[in-house]
Amino acid sequence: MPESLSIIKGALPYLLHGSLITAVIVTGAMTVGLLLGLSMAVGQVYGRKSLKRVIGLYIWFFQGVPILVLLFLFYFGLFNYMGLNVSAVAAVTVVLGMTTAAYQANIFRGAILALPQGQFKAAGSLGMSDMQAILTIILPQVLRLSIPAWSNEFSIVLKDSALAFVLGAPEIMARAKFVASRTYQHLPIYIIAGLIYFVLTWAGVRALAKLEKTVRIPGYSNKGM
Repeated sequence: MPESLSIIKGALPYLLHGSLITAVIVTGAMTVGLLLGLSMAVGQVYGRKSLKRVIGLYIWFFQGVPILVLLFLFYFGLFNYMGLNVSAVAAVTVVLGMTTAAYQANIFRGAILALPQGQFKAAGSLGMSDMQAILTIILPQVLRLSIPAWSNEFSIVLKDSALAFVLGAPEIMARAKFVASRTYQHLPIYIIAGLIYFVLTWAGVRALAKLEKTVRIPGYSNKGM
């Protein structure tokens, strides 16, 4: 067996274990982004002007600063300044989650604005409070309509998670760099790492596409969004 194949065979379980760490980071980040993004989208559409300004500033900041800078800013700066003992995995998850929240907020905001505004007024005429209308009528439709754009955001967050290696998080890229630096088989190791990322992206996007098909309502689409 060629030396490179032997090294790949030995390193593959080690790299695949790193994919579990990557999955944890991405899942956590997308969850944080979902919760924050939905809240900010609702605030942008239905909130007061002061709240809209604060949300706009948040989105402007996290969309304007590179993720690598944010990782260093929070992990080596703010978390230490606040006296928080945060692991590299947790730090990456939080930073990626706060960053994707800025993008998801725009996704959900667009979905809210794409809905017929008469629905909100009709809910009020039926005696629903604004919060009841948002939770039971608006958000379920928003989540369904946002799946295609949310799928794209998932792919972006998954690829951005490779930056976690700069903080020492033991995910795919960090493990690939560790193996490559000791075996000097850089090309085959990084090819395998790339293939793992590709498979994870494909599996996630396919799962979300299946979810979109499952919740699709015949005759009602989001093509106008």
